[in-house]
Amino acid sequence: MLTRRRLLALCSASLALTACGFQLRGSSASLPYKTMYINLPETSEVGIWLRRYIKAAGSTQLVDSPNDAEAVFHQLQDNRVKSILSVNAQGRVREFRLQLAYRFRVTDNKGRELVTPNEINLSRDITYDDSTVLAKDLEEGLLWRDMNGDLVSQIMRRLSLIKPKDPNREED
Repeated sequence: MLTRRRLLALCSASLALTACGFQLRGSSASLPYKTMYINLPETSEVGIWLRRYIKAAGSTQLVDSPNDAEAVFHQLQDNRVKSILSVNAQGRVREFRLQLAYRFRVTDNKGRELVTPNEINLSRDITYDDSTVLAKDLEEGLLWRDMNGDLVSQIMRRLSLIKPKDPNREED
């Protein structure tokens, strides 16, 4: 009897979640383009992550030439800054702030703008201790990597939500 109640509760909870439109984050990142070219070097960390996410989405095919692509992704800015956030009474650094500012746009293969320039700003704070320099360097590297993952997730969400402009339609 107890297992039937649990099964009924589980079924009703799953029905309630699907009825309200609940969806796992990142599960619907299909892009509105059939083919896309990523105008970033093969060794670019953002380019590697972006290619991986687009391939995982499965709805858009990556091509090797911008002439064959329906959409071309352009990086306009990638600034990464590490600044001192606070110091202790002896004047030694206690905290750093890692900041990432990224701008991108999407054009068609003729250079007409499909998605206007978008800017994404991310920041993370990290404590610092002179006695654990190696551990803090490793932690900083992990934070930069985490920020890259967040950056690419936000790019994918924005590309999937933004309706591309029709380059054939004249604007007023």
